[in-house]
Amino acid sequence: MKRLSLVLAACAVAAACSPQSQPAADSTADAVPGDGATMAHDKMSTDKMAMMAPAEGDSEATRGYKAAMMGMMQDMPAYEGNADIDFMKQMRGHHQAAIAMAQVELAQGQNAEAKALAQEIITAQEREIGVIDAWLAANPA
Repeated sequence: MKRLSLVLAACAVAAACSPQSQPAADSTADAVPGDGATMAHDKMSTDKMAMMAPAEGDSEATRGYKAAMMGMMQDMPAYEGNADIDFMKQMRGHHQAAIAMAQVELAQGQNAEAKALAQEIITAQEREIGVIDAWLAANPA
């Protein structure tokens, strides 16, 4: 049950911080497929960006988690208008952030069960990134 709770908590953090969960300031602009370029910071809520910025008193682990989330947000590709390709590219970014967060747990965590789950997440996410990369190579836009 603890493992499930940790996984659900990680998923909730990733979902809450994703640009897709933010209300669009200009829904028309956001609905237009992009050219594959990285999403701009201005599409993300200023509050969410501030939440991820390093703050005085943050632990090393918190700084690591914030860096992982910030990196995911900055590197997330724009939507292209193809449901399959968009799904694969967006999931790849989420998987990379999950790996980065799991690496922070391995380096900073104290709980053996949490660290074991972090290692399982790294292994699974790396495998899935390989599947995603192979799919994207076989299915170019």
